[in-house]
Amino acid sequence: MSFSGGKIYFMKKDILSLSEEELGNEAFLKAQPGYRAKQIYDRLHTGRVTDFDEMTQLPLRIRQQLKDGYVIPTVKVYRELVSKSDGTVKYAFELPDGNIIESVLTQYRHGMSLCVSTQVGCKMGCVFCASGKDGLVRNLNPSEILGQVYKAEQLTSQTVQSVVLMGIGEPLDNYVNVTKFLELYGKHRSLRNVSLSTCGLIPKIYELAELRLGLTLCISLHASNDKARSEIMPINRVYSIHQLISAAKYYRERTSRRITFEYA
Repeated sequence: MSFSGGKIYFMKKDILSLSEEELGNEAFLKAQPGYRAKQIYDRLHTGRVTDFDEMTQLPLRIRQQLKDGYVIPTVKVYRELVSKSDGTVKYAFELPDGNIIESVLTQYRHGMSLCVSTQVGCKMGCVFCASGKDGLVRNLNPSEILGQVYKAEQLTSQTVQSVVLMGIGEPLDNYVNVTKFLELYGKHRSLRNVSLSTCGLIPKIYELAELRLGLTLCISLHASNDKARSEIMPINRVYSIHQLISAAKYYRERTSRRITFEYA
């Protein structure tokens, strides 16, 4: 079973959220040759199969075990809006449980950039953001974050060159699943082309710094003093601007990556 936000929404195990090592440790594969886990992992993340029957290099018995115990989560296009001015595409993606999230695909000179969601809803309560008006519904699994990238690439037949975790949700409020997504995504691509935007969950910034993943940290600041920021961003009532700047400096020192400050 797969758990997120305290709710069960997959009755089978989410195989797309497993690393290659974790996949190799699954009970049904322990009696198989060591290369089986790599075969399955590559078909999922390189071949992008969405049905275990497409794994034709596997024996029928293993394919049946996969079908019996696992699911390959996919996102579906619920709505697509294209900007007439610059071709930017906003996707409303439907998740396996029927919830809707958003991703935004933008074309730059260096290639395509995709802004992805990390939660269904948000509990941070920033007054300028529509994502949290109904509160937090649940966290996204790693596969559902990754699925936004895979679906955008399928729809455009192009490779996403950079990813921005700045869609619906606070990425550091879904820390475990977001860092797992980064592990899966970073297996075949550079995390230096990934940016993570946070309103300022200080303890998680310090944790993220220790991982030294090489990604860019973006601080959603939006005010120059605690009084003004606390009025529009409730997180500032818990962690002050001074604490936020200290955490940002620590991240810079530990990772040698510059910080981006967002200010509207």
